[in-house]
Amino acid sequence: MTENYIGWDIGGAHLKAVLLDSEGVVQAATQVYCPLWRGLRELEFAIDHVLLEFNASRHAVTMTGELVDIFQNRREGVLKIADTLSSKLQGEVGYYAGRHGFVNSTALDQHWADIASMNWYASVQYVAQNVPDAIFVDIGSTTTDIALIHKAVPQVRGFTDAARLQSDELVYTGVVRTPLMAIAQKIPFLGQMTNVAAEFFATAADVYTLTGDLDTAGNTAETADGADKTMEASACRIARMIGCDANDAPLATWQALAGSFKEMQLEQIRQALLKHMALLKDHSALQLVGAGAGAFLAAELAAQLELEYHAVSEFITAIDHEARAMAAICFPAYAVAYLGVRESGELA
Repeated sequence: MTENYIGWDIGGAHLKAVLLDSEGVVQAATQVYCPLWRGLRELEFAIDHVLLEFNASRHAVTMTGELVDIFQNRREGVLKIADTLSSKLQGEVGYYAGRHGFVNSTALDQHWADIASMNWYASVQYVAQNVPDAIFVDIGSTTTDIALIHKAVPQVRGFTDAARLQSDELVYTGVVRTPLMAIAQKIPFLGQMTNVAAEFFATAADVYTLTGDLDTAGNTAETADGADKTMEASACRIARMIGCDANDAPLATWQALAGSFKEMQLEQIRQALLKHMALLKDHSALQLVGAGAGAFLAAELAAQLELEYHAVSEFITAIDHEARAMAAICFPAYAVAYLGVRESGELA
């Protein structure tokens, strides 16, 4: 009998789930806003939401949500998230432990450090099967993951968030939740530099709403002021970042300001990419593979760096375009599900 698999990626702000059949074909994918910092009930609600639509007897789980501040430490976060999943999921549940593969619930305490924030490695393992020489860039709602792949082997130096932050394999910037004060302290506006307010007035989602890069599928988080996600509302929020009201200037002015913030964020990620590329003597075979809600930025960076670009969606088999596109946004959930199917022996 054919069995379905669900790959789960439990983040601090979103739960991502991808449903695969036993051949590794995406049947469906979804992203649910899950502000885990408000409590584990948020995770329970998000899981219930997924299970209303997805049905599977096997589950592959990865997570980064253990970092949220409702937990005293990462070990407690891993164990409590896993306990919540165990209470909700029926069937076999495997927890992705990076280089150690999948472990079951009896090994959680032994492997909690291998499970914590390891979703990126599932993605890298999958990409390495498809592109032997690549720089993988997953630009999500909150963070950017970067990894070199050489001769189909991941060339990563850090296996914890602390180590990856030091090595620029983890850059804490994303296209939805990042506050604009974290992107720039000064910004060009109407021909001169102006200081940026150190206030949570606007986020990257406002920037990419105004530039037209971000669609509703990639923007599920709350806005900074709790108001609408329209272009006009985004203009109000971004104007506050430089001490203005939106009606002080035409909409095109705020779109230009958004473009300046975009350039600042692109440069931040570009500098991290250059640091990794400097480790290679030969870039001739190097390709850039982009994933996440901010894959549009990865494509622009590839053009700037004169690298051949591939979206991860090119390497995903799905029942339709919509499922493939959402699986690319939820790529770690897809990757961990695929690795789970392969480990089960059902996939060649």
